[in-house]
Amino acid sequence: MPSKPITVLITGANRGIGLEMVRQLVLDKGRVRKLFACCRDPNGPKAETLQTLAKQYPDIIVIVTMDVTEMSSIQEAAKVIIPLLGSEGLNLLINNAGVAQELSLQTTTTKDMQDTFNTNVIGPMNIMKEFLPQLQTAAKVSKISGMSCNKAAVINISAMEGSMDVTKETYSLEAILPLRVSKAALNMLTVCAAEEMKKDKILFSLLHPGWVRTDTGGPEGEIDAQTSVKGMLEVMSTMKDKHNGTFLDYQGSVLPW
Repeated sequence: MPSKPITVLITGANRGIGLEMVRQLVLDKGRVRKLFACCRDPNGPKAETLQTLAKQYPDIIVIVTMDVTEMSSIQEAAKVIIPLLGSEGLNLLINNAGVAQELSLQTTTTKDMQDTFNTNVIGPMNIMKEFLPQLQTAAKVSKISGMSCNKAAVINISAMEGSMDVTKETYSLEAILPLRVSKAALNMLTVCAAEEMKKDKILFSLLHPGWVRTDTGGPEGEIDAQTSVKGMLEVMSTMKDKHNGTFLDYQGSVLPW
């Protein structure tokens, strides 16, 4: 547990892994000062559980409308979030929102690929850029030495399917081509950010949540969201300088690029 409560922003927080992250973080008493739970439609039926959770923790959870595919929506969300951060900035940004489609090279259209990139790559890039000043502030005022998710960090939720080595072994079982290509791009984006921002002591890393039983992962998944998130939060709690620009799974194992 950190020495002082941190501020956290999570995208895609209304269901699946994102919702479970919100739940587990607020249950870990004293860990979080403010948690900004972002999703596209906070008042829709898919956000009812999140709304219930927010009512139970009104001093911690702030639900914010954010469509990660729209720059104007990201900027409007920032107008809500930044004043609530105060002078200590944003400690942890988790880019969790993502999409996946069962498509191959022969069935993927230009629009399919563009839509997937807008959510899985361009969205995280724009969010990182929008909140970079707040991450820089958190890194400057923190008394923690080195890099840490309790200081200033961006965790991008990737997927093992974005690994080129793994794709050679698994493509015949499941194509999901737009997901694979977009997650490979997200991996490169994160490594580039890690190199560019290491001077500011902001940690950038990638996590594969496992094959999770969610709307995205499907009912055949190997683990539930609770197991995945518990593992990922434990991995995040141990991250330091050597994890900057790394690709890990929810158990902390290094994944091939």
